[in-house]
Amino acid sequence: MSLQEYLNQQRVKHIVDSYQIDGEDVDRFNRYLNDLFQSYPAPLIELALTETLVDGWASVPMTRGLDFLKKSHEKLKEWELNPIVSTVTPEQFQHVTGLDPTPVFGSAELPPSRPIAQPS
Repeated sequence: MSLQEYLNQQRVKHIVDSYQIDGEDVDRFNRYLNDLFQSYPAPLIELALTETLVDGWASVPMTRGLDFLKKSHEKLKEWELNPIVSTVTPEQFQHVTGLDPTPVFGSAELPPSRPIAQPS
């Protein structure tokens, strides 16, 4: 596993641990999550988990474990067929997860302008 893959998985683990969404059957949850890592880029998994968290806050008690992961997986499958339309902003993502939103949303900064060089 590359360092970048490890860091990506640690970001997802941070979300899971912060909200204790792994539920009772941690082993099955982790296997399912590892399967998702094989099929989807980690930033999309982060976004799906965050969107599922925000959606789930209206439910008491909040869904956890495999049911939570299945809901996140449904979002991922939907995004395979349709454009990704996030219901959270980068600022909200950062507030909910405590993570830098750049890997998920990209940079909002414009590249620096450079003068066009004359060919020699």
